[in-house]
Amino acid sequence: MANEIVEYQAKLYVYDLNNCAKEFGFKDDEGWELSLATSEGKASLHKKYYPVVSTKVVPEILTELFNRVKSQLVQAKSNIQNKFDTENMAALDLQYLVAYNPKRFRQ
Repeated sequence: MANEIVEYQAKLYVYDLNNCAKEFGFKDDEGWELSLATSEGKASLHKKYYPVVSTKVVPEILTELFNRVKSQLVQAKSNIQNKFDTENMAALDLQYLVAYNPKRFRQ
């Protein structure tokens, strides 16, 4: 059951990312950078980049959702999974999966 929920959330998130990319006219060389963030980190990314697509996720499935979204997005480039381990997720207070385009700064 949990796998079905994660798969469904991943599909919805990727769908939102694709729609947002079309809406903002992403070029072929532009893509999403994925990040796991705290509420402060999410706010910082929202202030720095535009557009930003974020979703709040329970820590128990955050890593799995990140990996599913990353595998569904061909253009996603991130080494974040090497920086965090699942055991320390709750200690780090990571709650958000955030996607942003590093080439598009907020003006």
